[in-house]
Amino acid sequence: MAIDLHKELLTLRREILNMGALVEQRVRSVTEALETGDVDLARQVKSGDAEIDELELHIDSECLRILALTGPVAGDLRFVLAVMRINGQLERLGDLARSIAKRIIGINRLPAIEHPPALLDLARAARAMLSDALAAMGNEDAALCRQVRMADERVDDLRREVFHWARAELPHHPEASTTIIEILSVAQKFERIGDVANGIAGDVIFLVEGENVRHTKV
Repeated sequence: MAIDLHKELLTLRREILNMGALVEQRVRSVTEALETGDVDLARQVKSGDAEIDELELHIDSECLRILALTGPVAGDLRFVLAVMRINGQLERLGDLARSIAKRIIGINRLPAIEHPPALLDLARAARAMLSDALAAMGNEDAALCRQVRMADERVDDLRREVFHWARAELPHHPEASTTIIEILSVAQKFERIGDVANGIAGDVIFLVEGENVRHTKV
């Protein structure tokens, strides 16, 4: 069955951008929940994963259908392959947001301890990386992608700050040891959001320039 490749690619582009917007909203919401202690907002993020899972399956199926029926080449082929990679990474981001939300809910029930400033800085930096990576995807902006990849080092440094905070606090607050460990887990997951945003930026560079930068710094 013949299909209109141009039309199919436009639809695919719209769908992956829509999925990116949904995921970005979830990461923004879970960052806000961490900042404000809004457990109800965290619960909304925790319960809203099904839509992203369904979109991930649909987009993957559409990519395979396009590959099977049209045999795209050159830039069109790179686009479909990039969408397949980014699609899986967006689904992973949804899972990470949900996992962070669960921990925020859990922390609310544990002995309280003041969060380290580096934790919120980390969450905001990772969220900014994701926002820039998705903007770069929409605009096919390889230069912005390289800025995203350079920002990853800052996220790694902030996660290390949270780790050093946890190591220093544990001996002094044994009653809050579980809380501290959960805070460290939240930090690790936000770092992972930065890593995934980095990967999306690399996929966009592949789309725009045909260069595989997965195992390089920029």
